[in-house]
Amino acid sequence: MAVSLSVSRILSSVSLFLITLDIQINGLLGSQDVDQHLEMGKKLLAAGQLADALSHYHAAVDGDPSNYLTYFKRATVYLALGKSKSALPDLTKVLELKPDFSALEKDPDNQEAHEHLATIAPLHQQIEEAERLYEHLNYQGAIDMVTPAIEVSPWNPDLRELRADCYIAQGDLFKAVGDLRPTTKLRNDNTNAYHKLSKLHYEMGEADESLVQIRECLKLDPDHEECFKFYKKVKKLVKQMQSTQDLINEGRYEDCVNKASQMLKTEPSTFVYVHRAKSHICHCYSQAKNVDKAMQSCKEVLELDENNVDAVCDLAEAYISNDQFEEAINEYQRAQNLDGNSQRAQDGLNKAQKLEKQSKKRDYYKILGVRRNANKRAITQAYRKLAVKWHPDKYKGDEERKKAEKMFIDIAAAKEVLSDPEKRAKFDNGEDPLDPEAQQGQGPFWNQGFNPFGQGGFQFKFHFN
Repeated sequence: MAVSLSVSRILSSVSLFLITLDIQINGLLGSQDVDQHLEMGKKLLAAGQLADALSHYHAAVDGDPSNYLTYFKRATVYLALGKSKSALPDLTKVLELKPDFSALEKDPDNQEAHEHLATIAPLHQQIEEAERLYEHLNYQGAIDMVTPAIEVSPWNPDLRELRADCYIAQGDLFKAVGDLRPTTKLRNDNTNAYHKLSKLHYEMGEADESLVQIRECLKLDPDHEECFKFYKKVKKLVKQMQSTQDLINEGRYEDCVNKASQMLKTEPSTFVYVHRAKSHICHCYSQAKNVDKAMQSCKEVLELDENNVDAVCDLAEAYISNDQFEEAINEYQRAQNLDGNSQRAQDGLNKAQKLEKQSKKRDYYKILGVRRNANKRAITQAYRKLAVKWHPDKYKGDEERKKAEKMFIDIAAAKEVLSDPEKRAKFDNGEDPLDPEAQQGQGPFWNQGFNPFGQGGFQFKFHFN
């Protein structure tokens, strides 16, 4: 019973004693390695890295198991982590090693202890001044005032919460998270901290981590109204984001647009998610060769973020789909200026330049009168219509017949290329698969098995494929 009462007395006075905990009395500590572990533990504790600090205090206890201060310091970390049961054996060990344990009552002449005690009043003044500065919106001043107090008492959740609020007001959400995270262990059942952490991660665009934190809140209190409401929203958005990316990977671009539009309905205001959803819409319209909507949606993205290299490249792709090669070249050059290491911009620029050069020769899309996003059915229909119109047998005069022959050859060549996925892909990348020069000596297209007229005049039967 006496031990339990003494332990209770130690627990009630931990906050005061922790300020004097840095006292290094000659002869108390063991080897240099133990000193190093204690010093590292102290620094990590001040930084809020409680688990790492605990590992160093474990090493200190192992290195000097007869030193009551090593047990006491480890116990304080356990308490900071909310592990009171783990702290109790260490505090009991302190009393076994030093039954008269009390830094000031048993050693009133300890000058160093008195010097540390003298810092308490100024620290209280600094904390009060930090609170006043925060109320007057002087956030940096408040941070400067409260930081020394946190270095002395890193386990105080009130101080960390105050500094976190200052960081949030300054827009430094990353540092705010660093201060709030330890408070989830410094207070029992700290649902508010988990809720706040979840919202901070959400604002930073880290929806997956936001979901992790809000689930921790619900583990502590399944009926927490605010946490449950936010959980439903984050869970829905995370699922939509993953589905959108999956659809992009699968090349299902129309479905991608629909799913990204659902993202905007779930989160219509937070910039990072609006930006992401609109970027997906821009990309998927561009890949689907829906020119008008691609141009509109990509320009919307660039209004939000004029330096978005991917959106610039997607816009360039839309220009290519619309046979606006010079505009595409300009956009790819703009992307290169934004990111000189962008391989996509470099490859796209090369492609646009080839297509621009190619357009001055023979353009199979223009020959058939179809757009670059035309499907095989549209290509076949256009070919049939033009083949009937320009069939050489319909023309009698030499000049008309020669013109018809040329047109018919071009029409048949266009159908040959655009109906073959491999040849069409080459043409779309700026290479004419039927151009002898482009094929580097592979011979003209009719030597590849393509000649609508066969050998010697017009001895052929005409078929529509």
